Amino acid sequence: MKAKAVRLHGKNDLRLEEVELPAIADDEILVRIVSDSICMSTYKCATLGEGHKRTRDLANHPAIMGHEFAGDIVEVGARWAGEFRPGMRFTIQPALNWQGTMWSPGYSYEFCGGDATYCILPSEVMEAGCMLEYTGDAYYEASLAEPMSCSIGAFHAAYHTQMGVYEHQMGIREGGNLAITAGAGPMGLGALTYALHADRRPGLVTVTDIDQERLDRAAALFDPAAVKEECGIELHFVNTGLLDDPVAELRAITGGAGYDDVLCYAPVAAVVTQSSAILGRDGCLNFFAGPTDPNFSASMNFYDVHYNSAHVMGTTGGNTADMVESLELSAAGRIDPAVMVTHVGGLDAAAEATLNLPFIPGGKKLIYTHVSMPLTAIDDFRGLAAEDPRFGELAAIVEANNGLWCAAAERYLLDNWDPIDA
Repeated sequence: MKAKAVRLHGKNDLRLEEVELPAIADDEILVRIVSDSICMSTYKCATLGEGHKRTRDLANHPAIMGHEFAGDIVEVGARWAGEFRPGMRFTIQPALNWQGTMWSPGYSYEFCGGDATYCILPSEVMEAGCMLEYTGDAYYEASLAEPMSCSIGAFHAAYHTQMGVYEHQMGIREGGNLAITAGAGPMGLGALTYALHADRRPGLVTVTDIDQERLDRAAALFDPAAVKEECGIELHFVNTGLLDDPVAELRAITGGAGYDDVLCYAPVAAVVTQSSAILGRDGCLNFFAGPTDPNFSASMNFYDVHYNSAHVMGTTGGNTADMVESLELSAAGRIDPAVMVTHVGGLDAAAEATLNLPFIPGGKKLIYTHVSMPLTAIDDFRGLAAEDPRFGELAAIVEANNGLWCAAAERYLLDNWDPIDA
């Protein structure tokens, strides 16, 4: 059958093209993709091409981009007929870790990726336990379960120690001080909604950034007074670019104790150094944001490493359990991954959006693969209503939801926008 897909042919070479999908094998599954959110990791893959560790022979087998996707099962190979069924909604955990390889949907496969109308899931997705049923109302929540799972994994991977005891205590310090540095972007806000509503929570959270517009949006979504009343957590938003001594100011928020856990969301040396400098005793720094420069480095105070047990680690992605936790928390209404989304568009916007991702302001870019639609900021819907009344309807829906994308907005878009195949 024919599908439309955005495929990577080489460095900075993304093309929206028609693809002939082969008949599925007995151990494969054919799916109809509905939504895919664009990840900064996809941008890195697109700009590196063959230089990316997950790509394989792009010249002869161009890879379909996108790994944060959700949709419906169309056809199930005989091997999986007892476990999956046509019509079932699904999402996947793309970090397969399959037999020691780095293969991953959205990076490595000619016929499997999220920026497509249809794709074929290879057997290893199911064999690795990475095919997940989704029972929620909105496809976008399932797409965003993957980026949410990355932050969830970072919380679980954090660890603390006790002097003289050679066993790590896993997870952030419950009731402790947490900082999310460079954290007013989409991934930082995902981490924040989890920090406020997970079972294991900090007592104080500080979110830093140097973009006041992003901080203002974050504060509007997470009002510190409301958070204190509803969650019992003290929340601060700080523009470190306006401070003469950011480290001193950030430590002062904790009464001088420093932070038990710091999640660093920018691969910027100054931010990394600042993140390490605000650690308290036995503080755990998770360098979350992966750099593209293989020689990236930053300074850290090793006096504190020795005498204060400061430690640093990094996580990339989450595991299947993290994905399941994200889906369950979203379904229960405890977290709202829509706080990450600022733009929506159709499949015809995906290639350009991916290649320009660092230069497009805002948060997550959400792609609906069966519609034709320019990448559009949610904040621009109202202004576009005069030329296209459909945007006025979308504006009314999201305005009634605190300006956030939602299931009703998704349904309206899918029912009223032009199909990509028209």
